[in-house]
Amino acid sequence: MGSFRKAVVITRLLLLAGISAATPASAATFDGAWTVQIASSNGACPSGATLSIGISNGQVASSNGSFSASGHVAEAGNISVTLNDGVKRAVGFGRLTGTSGSGTWRGAMCSGTWTAQRI
Repeated sequence: MGSFRKAVVITRLLLLAGISAATPASAATFDGAWTVQIASSNGACPSGATLSIGISNGQVASSNGSFSASGHVAEAGNISVTLNDGVKRAVGFGRLTGTSGSGTWRGAMCSGTWTAQRI
């Protein structure tokens, strides 16, 4: 193989290595315990609840007896969550960073915002 070809191959390998190193952090970056504060935009709906959720390998999975949470965190931090509390159900969407997050949620008759902090 000529030196020009070797240089081209080496350059391509270095570029591929650089691209791999520049990809977003995996969803596992968000693993751990999180505290979520819920606010309602409707005065007739409960507001101010604080929930604890857990994330493992990018999957939201929590249950404390009074509610259950399930969902997924994408590599960029986009999160979708479903909360179930008996017959009540709410879905939430938003974004997490390394230590915090925020988004919106909607239930059958209520909606609002949420903020989160890593514990």
